Amino acid sequence: MSVTADTVPGTAPNTTLRAVRMSLRLSQDDLARAIRRAGNTAGDPNDASKRLVQRWESGVSRWPRPVYARALESVTGLPVESLGFVLPVPMARVTSDGRGGHHMESSANGADSPIETPATQPVGEYSGVWLSRYEFFSSGRDATIIGRHYVVLVQRGNRLTARSLEGASAHPDSPLSLDLTVDRNVVTGTWVEQTAQDGYYAGARYHGAVQLLIEPTGRRMSGKWVGFGREFDVSTGPWELSFQDTSTSRETLESYSRPPE
Repeated sequence: MSVTADTVPGTAPNTTLRAVRMSLRLSQDDLARAIRRAGNTAGDPNDASKRLVQRWESGVSRWPRPVYARALESVTGLPVESLGFVLPVPMARVTSDGRGGHHMESSANGADSPIETPATQPVGEYSGVWLSRYEFFSSGRDATIIGRHYVVLVQRGNRLTARSLEGASAHPDSPLSLDLTVDRNVVTGTWVEQTAQDGYYAGARYHGAVQLLIEPTGRRMSGKWVGFGREFDVSTGPWELSFQDTSTSRETLESYSRPPE
């Protein structure tokens, strides 16, 4: 059985790709043009279109063809595996042959018979622009450091995806991402931050877990992060998200594409 990328049916929207696109302040048309430019520059032309970007973000196309994957990585600066796509993996299932026997059939990623897992319903709507603020102790600088980013948060059901806006971190070139799940007033998930190449941490990539409580107003989430330090020691500290704006228009995102005060 062969699996053709970009044509595997799916029902779950790719909120990660959408959040990354929005964090770069690109429309779907803009992203398609950037993908085409990247392909032409690399001598690997493609015919990316707004419709293709829509298919990716809606989940209709769940994995990009190599020519698009390479261009996407060039445009976003991220590996394609971290852009929310689902790798089509052939899976076997047993069916009856009508004569008392059985044989194996293959499907791509369970696409022919998807199993839906019911999600816990969130208590509110959280899409928009938020201010992320966390604290950590730097042993090398013997000081408590505060990290701030404006992030665009995209919600689908009880899943939240947040990506820092371009140029919107207190420390330049330190993109931040969070992938979260809401259960009533509890938010649980993971975080990743890529530090600046010319900064104190010389391009190191840090990641860990986070758990937050949503305040009754729905406009603030606060809790703790946990992660590994440079010496692989387990560290923790406070983290909070403060609501800023419900709009995710280009004008709004551009207005927040600056270091937080």
